[in-house]
Amino acid sequence: MAAFLESALFPNLLYLLLVAGIWLAALAVLSPGTGVLELLALMTLAGAGLGTLVLPFNLWALIVLAAGIVFYILSLRLEKFEPWLLLSALTLSLGSVFLFDTPEPGPAVSPLLALLVSLLTLGYFWLAVRSSIKAQRTRPSLDPSNVLGKIGDVRTALDLTGSIYVAGELWTARAERPIQVGEKVRVVDRDGLLLLVEPVEGNESVPS
Repeated sequence: MAAFLESALFPNLLYLLLVAGIWLAALAVLSPGTGVLELLALMTLAGAGLGTLVLPFNLWALIVLAAGIVFYILSLRLEKFEPWLLLSALTLSLGSVFLFDTPEPGPAVSPLLALLVSLLTLGYFWLAVRSSIKAQRTRPSLDPSNVLGKIGDVRTALDLTGSIYVAGELWTARAERPIQVGEKVRVVDRDGLLLLVEPVEGNESVPS
């Protein structure tokens, strides 16, 4: 065991644990609920943290890692999140590569491994994490609750059931009495994706 702890393989293993923990933690923040991702992230980060009891660590790299966490939080909160997400990926990659130190000259982590994993981390944040953030921020386009109370016009005669155009979308609708094409209707309720409407009296216009 002592020979393994003193070998060049040990810091590389700790580095991989640290990066795996970062990946899992980033995804866990975006997909809370089951606790599985959170537990795996905690276990891998704890494993990497225990390595600091054996290997010395660079304080400046720990500060860079903390900055990466701050940048990641900013990317979740700010509207223009992509620059912050990219900055987070870069600082987390840099901090993780240089976190562990050894008495020997040169980096503790294999340069080739560090380059490969850093590129994978950048790709992971830009493709997977970025897509998850965008998906969370995109409201469903076909959400009946968004059109409740709005006024639209009949596109297919409502012989009890037909179609209406409201809030820029075409919907299937039902009314209590027949309503002709071109008449205005107000959305009063919904039944799943079926809108329940009533005729509009007066000269109310369709909101733009």
